Amino acid sequence: MSIGTTCVQAGYTPGNGEPRQIPIIQSTTFKYATGAEMAKLFDLESNGYFYTRLQNPTNDMVAAKIAAMEGGTAGMLTSSGQAANFYAVFNIASCGDHVVSSSSIYGGTYNLFAVTMKRMGIDFTFVSPDCTEDELEAAFRPNTKAVFGETIANPALTVLDFEKFARAAHAHGVPFIVDNTFATPVNCRPFEWGADIVTHSTTKYMDGHGAGVGGALIDSGRFDWTKYPERFPGLCTPDESYHGVTYTERFGLAGAYITKATAQLMRDFGSIQSPQNAFYLNLGLESLHVRMARHCENACKVAAFLKADDRVAWVQYPSLEGDKYYELAKKYMPNGSCGVVSFGVKGGREAAERFMGRLKLAAIETHVADARTCTLHPASTTHRQMSDKELAAAGVSPDLVRYSCGLEDAEDLIADISQALDL
Repeated sequence: MSIGTTCVQAGYTPGNGEPRQIPIIQSTTFKYATGAEMAKLFDLESNGYFYTRLQNPTNDMVAAKIAAMEGGTAGMLTSSGQAANFYAVFNIASCGDHVVSSSSIYGGTYNLFAVTMKRMGIDFTFVSPDCTEDELEAAFRPNTKAVFGETIANPALTVLDFEKFARAAHAHGVPFIVDNTFATPVNCRPFEWGADIVTHSTTKYMDGHGAGVGGALIDSGRFDWTKYPERFPGLCTPDESYHGVTYTERFGLAGAYITKATAQLMRDFGSIQSPQNAFYLNLGLESLHVRMARHCENACKVAAFLKADDRVAWVQYPSLEGDKYYELAKKYMPNGSCGVVSFGVKGGREAAERFMGRLKLAAIETHVADARTCTLHPASTTHRQMSDKELAAAGVSPDLVRYSCGLEDAEDLIADISQALDL
């Protein structure tokens, strides 16, 4: 099926007389006739549900749709994009391990890696997305367990060179993890360019209406963990916390990674997405292919206007001709990149803050990638925990304004921007 049909149809096929819409299974637990039947579930010997903290039918249907959209073999929903990124790494890395990451990533993810997970004993080396192959090679260590990056970085809008990062990861026998939130599988499918695992903040374009926080973790099913059993013992040796199951033996490459994330991490951390939020997410997914085209169309028009306006210091948008990442965006996202434009107002940080205060249509919000246009000054909000040096490495200048184009008429957005620039 094409991506548009997959957005609408995948994940759930009702039988005769069953609900046409995905049902909301709003239940914490599930009843069984005998303890023996439930025991098989606890031993991972049969399929089914016993407690929503681990799995829920509504969530699994929506996860299956996202997996189909990405071209993966298995997926799970999480309570947020942050939880998805944490699970993606922690599922294969633990105390004493190391991860290579692009430095140009969302500020919250940077803090998760550089501060919180560092306290857990996992070390991260951050490299520029524009690094040379030699510089990337130098970042690896004998205990490296993964490589991480964002398709389009939030908010720097750098575009990751998938093939460069995938080559390096696979040369060292580790998986390549990509946060595909901004592009979505409508505009980019990282598995086709060498990624092994994909994450999403489904709160953004996938939901698209600011209704429900959530995340998703998708496995390509292609990375062969069994080639490196000493590097990934959690997948290739018996899990004594789950009746001695060896995930790669029981579930194969197609299911081992997600089953382990469910049986171990969701069991212990419980970062489950609520069935109600999963239902809202599915409604957003059904129109994602239509909405992304409009988001990108609006962003192209806004970026072109900003580039031509002498009140604007600079503009960054991957699909804008002349942008530093224009060629990479054309290669990996030929149908469009995203609806977010980053730019600087002449006059620096103070001018940027005055500009945002004058906007009438765009709301100042932490949120991004919504049906309604919103804006933010990252240096004083989402990235405020970072030093000037860290901001520079992440591609976030003090004057950067993140402007997320919604689904309104582009002419109205441009008129609002123009009057707000009259500082």
